Amino acid sequence: MGQNVVGVVGGGSWGTAIAQILGDNGHTVRFWMRDAEVCRAINQTRRNSKYLPQAILAPQIIATTELASIGPSCRVIFLVVPSHGLRAVARELGDHLDGAHILIHAVKGIEPGTYKLMSQILREETCCRKIGVLSGPNLAKEVALHHPSATAIASRFAEVIEAGRNLLWCHGFRVYGNDDVVGTEIGGSAKNVMAIAAGMAQGLGFGMNTMALLLTRGLTEIARLGLAKGADAQTFQGLSGIGDLMATCFSPLSRNYQIGWRLAKGEALPDILSGMTQVAEGVRTTRTLHELARTIPIYMPITAGVYRILFEKEAPKDVLESLLDVTRNVYEFESAATIK
Repeated sequence: MGQNVVGVVGGGSWGTAIAQILGDNGHTVRFWMRDAEVCRAINQTRRNSKYLPQAILAPQIIATTELASIGPSCRVIFLVVPSHGLRAVARELGDHLDGAHILIHAVKGIEPGTYKLMSQILREETCCRKIGVLSGPNLAKEVALHHPSATAIASRFAEVIEAGRNLLWCHGFRVYGNDDVVGTEIGGSAKNVMAIAAGMAQGLGFGMNTMALLLTRGLTEIARLGLAKGADAQTFQGLSGIGDLMATCFSPLSRNYQIGWRLAKGEALPDILSGMTQVAEGVRTTRTLHELARTIPIYMPITAGVYRILFEKEAPKDVLESLLDVTRNVYEFESAATIK
């Protein structure tokens, strides 16, 4: 495999896992992060002990705190930062980019207030148009341990999909492509809300019947939003839809699942968040999607229920039991042809 110099912007667990794959594939990686201590540790020990100690990083992965160094040396850049920080990072990075750069983000969120997708933010803050989104059932720890995994890259440009596939594809990690950027981003963002609900259901002691009900109705809710925003319904049947939803909702490795589980056990949200070392996107996304659903308007009952728990302090048991009760709402019915 030919060598490339590839940028990875974001030193959390998923950014580290992506850097690991790239390094193991023989590519030189410029790996940017804000934390100088983590940066030094990676360069000295080849491990990110703070965020992903399972990953052993190849020597050609060079950690740096100098964001300006990424653009001039890397044609393809993966952005893996929290959604609330992407605009500022993209603006700073954009000063060092040109139209030849390829940006592939793995950021799962929607901007509050503007309701813009992360790809839209990248277009606004940089001159780049060759933009893609990477999303799928990708728990960083399992990828770092080389468990068989797969992801999807969505872009309007075949060149972006091909570049991402060539860089990341390896034994144990497959990369698929599609052109539905909107559906891929919405699926990756909204599933974090469902993961909070799933964690609460498990924490309350509900079984697989309840989980199956939550996930299937949750997928319908996500697809309903996606279709309203112009997505392809088929996207939600793939890796960035049902695949990502299943991995996040069933795994205790998911930070959003953990929030739901701990809320069900009686912990307060501020206490949970203050003890987390990484961002759980689902909390912010719940508020944003709840507001967006009311603006469109569109029917998203699970999102509304999670919102009431997180921000109006309703009891998880009361909200979940009301959600899981059989309703007579005219919008709630199964259809093989359409998502209502």
